[in-house]
Amino acid sequence: MADIFDVLADGTRREILRQLLETRGELAVGDLVSELGVAQPTVSKHLKVLREHGLVGVREEGQHRYYHLDASPLEEIEVWLEPFTDFTVATDENGATTVYAAWAGAEVGDRIGRTAAQTANAARVAFETAQEKIEGARQRVTERLPKLRKGER
Repeated sequence: MADIFDVLADGTRREILRQLLETRGELAVGDLVSELGVAQPTVSKHLKVLREHGLVGVREEGQHRYYHLDASPLEEIEVWLEPFTDFTVATDENGATTVYAAWAGAEVGDRIGRTAAQTANAARVAFETAQEKIEGARQRVTERLPKLRKGER
């Protein structure tokens, strides 16, 4: 199960699956390259991963390969997720549904996650800058200390 989540974690692979779903048929690698705006070797690499995990099937015709969606591995995820999504749709006093509330919560969580990552990065940069300044000050003091002991300025 963890492997399939790792596969689906990549945005390019999810977009490939979305394109194949919307087509409801087959797409050539060149079509996916055009739709995604990604280099052909990158698309081929992602298609290989999707193929290895059974999410896409391929039909070869001469030099061309035509890919189609195979959703059967996703059914296993659906079964696994079902207990987490078993809820009734209720409406609050403002008319908002629990589905909207869950979506809004996910959006807020995404923003909080991004903000936390940006803050952590800013703190790391500030800490590294402070360390560099401290090291520079330590070096200047070390260089001046013998001169100060001799009475020089």
